[in-house]
Amino acid sequence: MFGKQVLNDMISRSAENESDRRKFMKAAGVAGLGVVGAGAVATVAPSPAQAAGPSDSAILNFALNLEYLEAEFYQQAAFGRSLGPKLTSGKGQKGGVVGGREVSFATPAIRKYAREIAGDELSHVKLLRGALGSAKVARPKINIRGSFTAAARAAGLIGANQTFDPYANENNFLLAAFLFEDVGVTAYKGAAPLIDNKTFLDAAAGLLAVEAYHAGIVRTLLFQKGLEAQVQKLSNARDSLDGKKQLDQGISRKNGSQSNLVPTNPNGLTFSRTPAQVLNIVYLNPKSVGKGGFLPQGANGSINRS
Repeated sequence: MFGKQVLNDMISRSAENESDRRKFMKAAGVAGLGVVGAGAVATVAPSPAQAAGPSDSAILNFALNLEYLEAEFYQQAAFGRSLGPKLTSGKGQKGGVVGGREVSFATPAIRKYAREIAGDELSHVKLLRGALGSAKVARPKINIRGSFTAAARAAGLIGANQTFDPYANENNFLLAAFLFEDVGVTAYKGAAPLIDNKTFLDAAAGLLAVEAYHAGIVRTLLFQKGLEAQVQKLSNARDSLDGKKQLDQGISRKNGSQSNLVPTNPNGLTFSRTPAQVLNIVYLNPKSVGKGGFLPQGANGSINRS
């Protein structure tokens, strides 16, 4: 049995609103604190590392920043619109979106894929906002137009005086989607061990699975289109931002003689990125900073520095 103070601490760590606290109590099978014995505190006390880690709500808000970014990118590409005011309010400084328009897809199937993914990302925003309740953060300022150009220049995908429009055609759209999707998979993989509440962990696992499906679709389409060289440049650029280890992988191996649609380690597992590594990519800066790139005023919430 949990000690009363430990259970209180766990509930406080797991959420920042009463609805989530009630869900936690129900999931834990505890009808009331009065039945909880106080003698077991020492046996279930969290480790110093756990106690010092971010709260579950902080992690979910970090994820919400990423979902805002993805949802805006796909809503624009698929439908030429942005998220409405009812889906962008919350704590922190609310920002607008620079750039974005509907893509003129040449392939009907890819248009359908884009619309499906846009629907998923919109659902993710709604899910996280609902789970966080009054603790949810607002959509931060997002720069789509300038950031993709900066990323493409840094990757050597375009020249120093050229611009990259992710909405110009379906190939550009897929390359831009690749930049986002792989990061989303590794972000959720890295965040999962930090989540205490099993209900939230289950949701995070579901989000990771959907992002992995999206990434698989995008990587497969890029391979079918023969864009391995362009993808490798973007992969190398991400690797240069998130630390010294060479983790990121393109969509082919052995000089293009083999596909690499599922980036894994020797054990067949995908790799993780820490929140700081993810923000290094989002901010387009390998240093420890609090804003830049796609989020020019930084992410909202307590996890906001790369």
